[in-house]
Amino acid sequence: MARIQFPKGFLWGVATASYQIEGAVAEDGRGESIWDRFSHTPGKTVNGDTGDVACDHYHRYREDVAHMARLGVRSYRFSIAWPRIFPTGRGTPNQKGLDFYRRLLDALHEAGIRPFATLYHWDLPQALQDRGGWANRDTARWFADYAAYVMEKLNGQVDGWITHNEPWVVAYIGHVTGEHAPGLKDIRTGFVVAHNLLLSHGLAVQAFRQLAVKGEIGITLNIQLVHPATERDEDVAAARRLDGVFNRWYLDPLFRGEYPQDIWELLAAEEVAPPVREGDMQLIGQPIDFLGINYYSRTLAAASPEARETLGVRMLSGPGPKTDMGWEIYPPGIYEVLTGIHQTYKPKKLYITENGAAFRDRLQERRSGESREGRPAERSGQEYVVHDQDRIDYLGRHFYQAGRAIQAGVPLAGYFVWSLLDNFEWAFGYTKRFGIIYVDYSTQQRIWKDSAYFYQQIVAENAVDERFAE
Repeated sequence: MARIQFPKGFLWGVATASYQIEGAVAEDGRGESIWDRFSHTPGKTVNGDTGDVACDHYHRYREDVAHMARLGVRSYRFSIAWPRIFPTGRGTPNQKGLDFYRRLLDALHEAGIRPFATLYHWDLPQALQDRGGWANRDTARWFADYAAYVMEKLNGQVDGWITHNEPWVVAYIGHVTGEHAPGLKDIRTGFVVAHNLLLSHGLAVQAFRQLAVKGEIGITLNIQLVHPATERDEDVAAARRLDGVFNRWYLDPLFRGEYPQDIWELLAAEEVAPPVREGDMQLIGQPIDFLGINYYSRTLAAASPEARETLGVRMLSGPGPKTDMGWEIYPPGIYEVLTGIHQTYKPKKLYITENGAAFRDRLQERRSGESREGRPAERSGQEYVVHDQDRIDYLGRHFYQAGRAIQAGVPLAGYFVWSLLDNFEWAFGYTKRFGIIYVDYSTQQRIWKDSAYFYQQIVAENAVDERFAE
């Protein structure tokens, strides 16, 4: 198979999220978020880790933008912390919070990097959680008010707006399994939350159009590729149900203006279907400019009647090699996801808004004369190195499959690697490293891993080598 050249103007980027990197949780008027409360609750995160400091990006953003510029990436996907803008979720805005993002945007523009801003990456103001959180339909309206304020104030400074990051995770992991903030465990609440998240997305898109905001707007979904664990009829049916809960429950409303009938009937039978009001589905299904896809792995589905939380499906990991998260490395899945969504839903434009992997990176002292991806080590100015060939292989193979999808006609316009930096990995705390840049949390030193040099080369050449075809 031949080397794949990406289209001219393809948007290579990196991605982060506010609570995972910013720190400064009590500075300049920022309010408490559900992740502040959750991470400070004993037993909720590994080692009791919190995002209080994280990568100190709030103070080191210029340094981080300089790393992006050195990488040569053309875009940066970050998220805006709702409690920085509205400390209690609503009411009087906090000018100092908005000013931080203006400073960040100015630095990005100076570096020639196009900003993509996610309006919600899981840090709901705790004051709104105290009023019911996403299970309260009013939160959709409060989100729209916040979104409208930010979009109006930053109009013309952001190229792409993303309403939500991974609503499935918010609804399911935060409200059904309780592994994420706010830590609730109720399946009916989970589907109510899912509906209200989609409703809030629709309200934000409506505000974007009414305000004539420059740029484009979309949403990011974590698409979980689902295959049956065996060819038995019951496992094939289980895979269809799991795909319905994971993927179609969000894709169908966004692109067809309705929930998938098979899943709705199952929820109704279990008496956990969410209340839907007249006009909700039209609001959710209004046109968007792009769909963001976060892809990491696939799941195998096996029938398991006792698994009520997943409608009778047991989720299994595939047989392939695993990342440090225990996720199967399955690069062909990104091609299958991209081509499948293109054929089924026909979005105008697609972005891979996250793709990356956690591995057990080891910081090593640099040996004299040691080089990084063919570059003399003395040019790097680093005393330490991180050899992460597994991550290079992971990224290269996924880039190649994404390139194949473009060749097959998929309108993929950009690719954001997760993540620029090692960071606070939610309930896993600081035990999982996804960054292409290593962060020494004790000193906040940023150290390029081999994968950063590799990505720098990919961006410069706008191509991926055929050695990653397999």
